[in-house]
Amino acid sequence: MAKQVFTSFDEIDQRLAILKLQREIDKEQLRLHVNRTKANFYPTNLLGGVSGIAQKLIISFVAKKILKRFS
Repeated sequence: MAKQVFTSFDEIDQRLAILKLQREIDKEQLRLHVNRTKANFYPTNLLGGVSGIAQKLIISFVAKKILKRFS
């Protein structure tokens, strides 16, 4: 990064305010990413949601019934 030359304290204060806001934005983005990552690891999301779980249960139930008939 190029060295920035300031000509007044107002410029320095303005730059510090911008950096502070950028830091706050970065913190919020990090929180958002962490929360999204946590949500992706919930058991229902890992298994395809509630509808995915219901579908898997129904398929396994039907498969067991079919296998019992052929046994």
